[in-house]
Amino acid sequence: MADLLAVPLKKPSDIDVIKPLRNLVASVYSTSDKPVDYTEEISEFSKLRNSALWKAFEKYESSLELIYCYYDQLCAMEAKIPAHEVQIPFKWKDAFDRGSLFGGRLSLTISSLAYEKVCVMFNIAALQSCVAANQTMETDEGRKLAAKLLQQSAGIFGHLKSNVLTSIHQDPTPDLKPETLGALSALMLAQAQEIFVQKAIQDRMKDAVIAKLSAQCDELYSEAYKQMQKESLHPLWERGDCDWLAVVGGKQAAYRGVAQFYQSLVCNADKKVGEEISRLQYALELFKTAQQTMGKATYFQDYVNRAQKALTESKKDNDFIYHEKVPNAKDLPAIGKAPLAKALPVTEKMSQSSKDLFENLVPVPVLQAMAAYSVRKTELVNTEIMKLREATQLLNSILASLNLPAALEDSTGAEIPQSVKDKAESVKSSGGLGELQKMLQELPELLQRNQEILNECNRMVKEEEDSDTQLRNQFKEKWTRTPSAKLTDTFKANVVKYQTIITNAIEADKKVRGKFENHLEGIQLLDGDLSALQAALPSCGSSGASKSSAACQLRQLMETVESIKAERDVIESELNSPTSDMQDQFLSALAQDGAINEANISVEALGHNYGSLSKQVKDSLTRQESLVAEIQRVNTDFCKEKSGAGAAAMQREEMLKKLAAAHDGFMELQVNLKEGSRFYNDLTNLLVNFQNKVSDFCFARKTEKDELLKDLTSDLSKVSSGTPSIPAHHADSTPAAPMSAPAAQAAPPYPVQQQGMPLPYGQPGVNPYAYAPMPTGYNPYAYPQAPYPQQQHAPAFNYPYPPPQTGYPQQGGFPAYPPTGYPPQQPPNQQPPWQ
Repeated sequence: MADLLAVPLKKPSDIDVIKPLRNLVASVYSTSDKPVDYTEEISEFSKLRNSALWKAFEKYESSLELIYCYYDQLCAMEAKIPAHEVQIPFKWKDAFDRGSLFGGRLSLTISSLAYEKVCVMFNIAALQSCVAANQTMETDEGRKLAAKLLQQSAGIFGHLKSNVLTSIHQDPTPDLKPETLGALSALMLAQAQEIFVQKAIQDRMKDAVIAKLSAQCDELYSEAYKQMQKESLHPLWERGDCDWLAVVGGKQAAYRGVAQFYQSLVCNADKKVGEEISRLQYALELFKTAQQTMGKATYFQDYVNRAQKALTESKKDNDFIYHEKVPNAKDLPAIGKAPLAKALPVTEKMSQSSKDLFENLVPVPVLQAMAAYSVRKTELVNTEIMKLREATQLLNSILASLNLPAALEDSTGAEIPQSVKDKAESVKSSGGLGELQKMLQELPELLQRNQEILNECNRMVKEEEDSDTQLRNQFKEKWTRTPSAKLTDTFKANVVKYQTIITNAIEADKKVRGKFENHLEGIQLLDGDLSALQAALPSCGSSGASKSSAACQLRQLMETVESIKAERDVIESELNSPTSDMQDQFLSALAQDGAINEANISVEALGHNYGSLSKQVKDSLTRQESLVAEIQRVNTDFCKEKSGAGAAAMQREEMLKKLAAAHDGFMELQVNLKEGSRFYNDLTNLLVNFQNKVSDFCFARKTEKDELLKDLTSDLSKVSSGTPSIPAHHADSTPAAPMSAPAAQAAPPYPVQQQGMPLPYGQPGVNPYAYAPMPTGYNPYAYPQAPYPQQQHAPAFNYPYPPPQTGYPQQGGFPAYPPTGYPPQQPPNQQPPWQ
């Protein structure tokens, strides 16, 4: 067995990765029309993590393949899962277990895949050193594998040294400090060179070659010893019955001695007897130093014996034959070096047999591009549909003001026009006044529910930040974790954004209620009996104008109006219908160019998919302008023909206009209220997901806080509490009693945490990772006549977040928010665990 030093492994903690990853994947990738289920893959990932991390402690060569596969999976996930979405508190202990009193943490918890990857890489390098140390140096296979693993280990430690601080953004445990990693990298490289020296000696290579290999080994151990000698690292190397500094120092002296010994053999062959004697003397001194440093009297004893024998013979020959001057050791020519051991770079993929469990998930750049495309598409669709709706509402208001088409049907002046009967039937079949009132009553409840969830989110963020600030002020520079203020900026910005959305919704609700009150009387008549409606209509004599040429022209124009409305319904349906999936285009662009020019690709795709529809909208608006002008011209002639009508006819006409406006108002209110309810329910899902995400963040921060408090209070508990010695001038007095126990029961230097969790909003299965940022400047009620977004068969447009037709960011697929139980109540006398 080779006398190699093996780096201890970091110890992980068992955590639940299944639930947060399942929720995260569902929120980011699953849509209502394209649901995805990665339950099996996530379960496999959890098993892989547990197997890889815990079997590593068996320190078998087979354990390497498992941890390689887990590392590869982490790398694949890092490219596909947005970093800010991961709220899994990964906890790892210091490998050397020399934290706390020695100026570092015993453990560290960070909710980051990057931190998990750093710790896994450390364990890979440590396990490589363990497997290398277990190899037999008697066979070429053992030496070859050990040398390879040690060079890989050196490369990994070197890579971590350069990247660890940028990966975790916190003060690491002692084993992950750059100076520790640099020392471990130097040590692994020196041990790899040592194996090459042993290989050369075993293969009986030339003495000059062995001398050069040994000189390089001496230099590498010297560099490792220099880095390990740093005062901050001293405590790490005291490993039970083995002092690593002593081992490294001893080996450095020993291999310098080996280099001198083999170089003396070169001098012997060249008849340089004086130099040979000097090198042999120096080698014996070095071997003695190595034995003393290591505390092993027999360390490199074979070389001591060989060197002593060679020195005796050389001195004898020099005394009787050569009479050469023996130079001082410090004046000897330097021995050349042969650096065979090199730190191998970290490969992109460590295992050739690993497979990506989430290979069907798209990379983060594609997710971001799809989200941006979704925003662009929503804005375009909303704009075109609003143009159509506003034009149709303007057309209806003009016709109502002209009492069309009712004026054309009112031939007798006593009967209810057929168009009014149709409007009354339409109102009744849609639920009538009662349905409107029911939906109106639901809005304040939905609004209050959303406001309470948002207030709870704001409270949790504020309390977590206040707690962190309090402890930071208490422990000063010892409180080394990232300040909450730096981590909660996004949360606070989202609270402001959601509050703005709710404020806009309140204004929209006021507009809806105002419209309802304006048309209440007319809606009541249309929803009532026809007899009541007949009684409300003033009677008048027939004017005969309904059979004039102007009336005939108006009827033809009314048919054109209905035709335009039908065309607009078709255009609106096509605008709302799903179009081509952009995922393949973005993936292709990423594979081809290594980057995605989202703006160009999206604009081109939107022009191709919606260009013709936008043209149809423009043509429809142009046709309406000429149609309205023609209706107004012909209606003027029609009014002249019936100008002889009396006051009763005028009253009847005003009532018919009022009924027509009430019908149009009812239909608009019905759409507004349905979409308003849907808007609030969808907003509830967003806020529930946001709240759960905040809750996960607070829980992860609490875990970090508890670990840091544990380390800090452990420092305090280890401070000596022995009884102070009695001063001399008290020597004759009564002995003082020991320090009383109550002193140790003083209040702890941090707030005592009470157990208990607040009742979560939403159902237990609600995904805590589904929050998606909303497009800037979105108004949930973008047009005054219809303050709610349009009702659709697919997801409604004009919501204050991208519609979930695309894969990211997606909010669909969640259970509806429970209609009762608001606001959720805090259990009495309990505090959330993150306070």
